[in-house]
Amino acid sequence: MSKYSRAAVVAASIVLAVTGGAVAQQPQSANMTFFITSVGSPFGADFGGIEGADRHCQVLATRVGAGGKTWRAYLSTQAVDGKPAINARDRIGKGPWVNSAGVQIAASVEDLHSANNKINTENGRSENGRMIPSRLFVVNQHDILTGTLADGTAPPPDKDMTCGNWTKGGNDGSAMVGHHDRMGLRDDEASKSWNASHPSRGCNASSLVSTGGAGLLYCFAAN
Repeated sequence: MSKYSRAAVVAASIVLAVTGGAVAQQPQSANMTFFITSVGSPFGADFGGIEGADRHCQVLATRVGAGGKTWRAYLSTQAVDGKPAINARDRIGKGPWVNSAGVQIAASVEDLHSANNKINTENGRSENGRMIPSRLFVVNQHDILTGTLADGTAPPPDKDMTCGNWTKGGNDGSAMVGHHDRMGLRDDEASKSWNASHPSRGCNASSLVSTGGAGLLYCFAAN
């Protein structure tokens, strides 16, 4: 299956999983410009490439009436085969970003990548306004896929940290994840990082679940 076919399957699966064919809902906040996806890809970290991840965000936003904005997944890609890296921080717009409850997450790209951003258990909500299960929940889903370093830039190309630039969904490869709840096994900066906490054990769904994830993404309105 080509990456374009996989991306189409991902988009169709999202619609069925989230709505079962129901009509679009209105977003919790008409000004929503940030959310964490309520569902992941059926192929783990494989979205058919970064464009497929963007479509994932766009489909979910559309289902809650926020599809008029251009949504981008907060993901980086690594340099490969002569193609330059893509930095997550460079593709999400300028801000400010507000969640579904109307809370400002960050005022700018610089603010987002500082200790001042407001991403946490309470504010890291899905497109439908629900809190994403944190480390304090029975089912932990705090690992959010980013493939990104703490400053929002792409990792060097020497080691796969983006699950093959979001085209791998098997045991091989790895992706950097962040903790939306700012909690981990230790009281250190990595454990508390929202975008660069640790690499995943693999790229398939079971590997992502094994460390407390569900293949979820951060989505930002770029306009």
